[in-house]
Amino acid sequence: MIEFNPIGTIHTPFMDREGMPVQPAGAQGIRGTVELLPEYVDGAQDLRGFSHIILLYVFHHSNRYSLVVTPFMDSVPRGVFATRAPNRPNPIGLSVVRLVRVDDTTLHIEGIDVLDGTPLLDIKPYVPEFDRPSGIVRTGWLEKSKQQVSEKRSDDRFK
Repeated sequence: MIEFNPIGTIHTPFMDREGMPVQPAGAQGIRGTVELLPEYVDGAQDLRGFSHIILLYVFHHSNRYSLVVTPFMDSVPRGVFATRAPNRPNPIGLSVVRLVRVDDTTLHIEGIDVLDGTPLLDIKPYVPEFDRPSGIVRTGWLEKSKQQVSEKRSDDRFK
């Protein structure tokens, strides 16, 4: 058995999934906060030196999954592991966001695309030399629609 305990909560302006950006690239300028639980504050030491962080979280409103889904960025059913759909066997999400500032237990962030109240599992610093591999030339079915990400918004398909 694998067990995870949230280290904090992500707060955003999004109270409902419908109309939310579907990726951080579509959430430019949208601000939020991460409230760390007091017992994890020491783990945020030295984050101030990073412009961006990776948030790993639980899609806490996903209570079912399908191995084939029609993603927001397409109208064709796709294997869930070839998408970033929230209804997954293990509903874990990932967002790279800009770290604006750190105040005690609060991380102020920008470019966030999740529901208010999302449980945070982990934070990692974003390091381009580690996280942006060179030589990426294929993006599968997203090749035709990836430029549309800033306009795409969530709807009710994963409720």
